[in-house]
Amino acid sequence: MSSIFSSVLTGSFSVGLYLLCLLAAGVCGVITALAMSRESAVSRSFLISLVVLPIIVTTVILMVNGNVGTGIAVAGAFSLVRFRSAAGKARDISAIFLVMTAGLACAAGYLAVALLFTLIASGVMLLLSRVPMSCDRFLALHITVPESLHFTDAFDDLFEEYTKSRKLIKAKTSNMGSLYKLDYKIEMKDPEAMQEFLDALRCRNGNLEIALLSNTEGGEEL
Repeated sequence: MSSIFSSVLTGSFSVGLYLLCLLAAGVCGVITALAMSRESAVSRSFLISLVVLPIIVTTVILMVNGNVGTGIAVAGAFSLVRFRSAAGKARDISAIFLVMTAGLACAAGYLAVALLFTLIASGVMLLLSRVPMSCDRFLALHITVPESLHFTDAFDDLFEEYTKSRKLIKAKTSNMGSLYKLDYKIEMKDPEAMQEFLDALRCRNGNLEIALLSNTEGGEEL
């Protein structure tokens, strides 16, 4: 049983072993991509990156393979790359670290360890995504109001009627000070009453823009 957790890179390195390591890394990437797409909406480019990244990591580590000069050259090459992409969500960053770890394990020849680790980590991600969290109850409410409306207590009666709790997160001016944009964190008493709540709000704010969305939406994706 313990033999399956031994490194396959014990003898001379060959094309067959290299392709076997790449295949295992690709399988780990596919498993992670399927787990990510199962419970959340992610872009096609991100899923492709999850499949390709462990293959790249495996090849880079196999190239270095204890050679200090090659390691310095690879580090210098990667230092030229500057990432200007938007910061991703914690779930996406965890998936990237997952496939990178699997790629490192494949480069060391521990293919069974890489596959088992990927299955366990992906299973944990799927399991935790189904566990209800306290933050799932909250919604983000964005209201635009005219400058003539005293927004401090303008919606108190509506909040008392439709929400369990509310908190003003941010208030800023817009359109050269003629409008205010308010960001609230709220918890609805009855999720089925969202339309009635929005109708009451738009009658109060002069039919200006209102947005009600999940507290986890609106963040930048990788």
